[in-house]
Amino acid sequence: MGVLAALSFPVAAWLARRIGLVNTMAFTQLPSNVALVRAAVAPSLELALVLLLARAALSQMDVPTRSSYVMALVTPRERPAAASITSLSRSLAAAASPVLAGALFAAGFEAWPLVICGVLQSVYDIALLWAFRHIKPPEEQ
Repeated sequence: MGVLAALSFPVAAWLARRIGLVNTMAFTQLPSNVALVRAAVAPSLELALVLLLARAALSQMDVPTRSSYVMALVTPRERPAAASITSLSRSLAAAASPVLAGALFAAGFEAWPLVICGVLQSVYDIALLWAFRHIKPPEEQ
């Protein structure tokens, strides 16, 4: 899965040149989120694994595009702070997730962590697309 995610970075750059950074972030994440939710309720292990591999191929395409977008919109002086804030928020969310998922697993709700993650990420992606669709970095103007 890590290899698929790493291979997606150059694809994300190619796609961003064609459809824009914000569109690349949202339009690669939404199918990734659908794959995650479907994997949670897949009727077979094979299908769940295929869906999780598809998610791995799409789920990290927002990383280089988000970095590029943020760095393009802030001044050079603000870039270290902007990068820190962006990374910190993702790290805090990633730190809390295992605790919540473990509690849901322990309570017998095995599919819920994946479903909740997919739904929350989809809400975030739609909000990102809606809020930033008209704010173009200099290279897209």
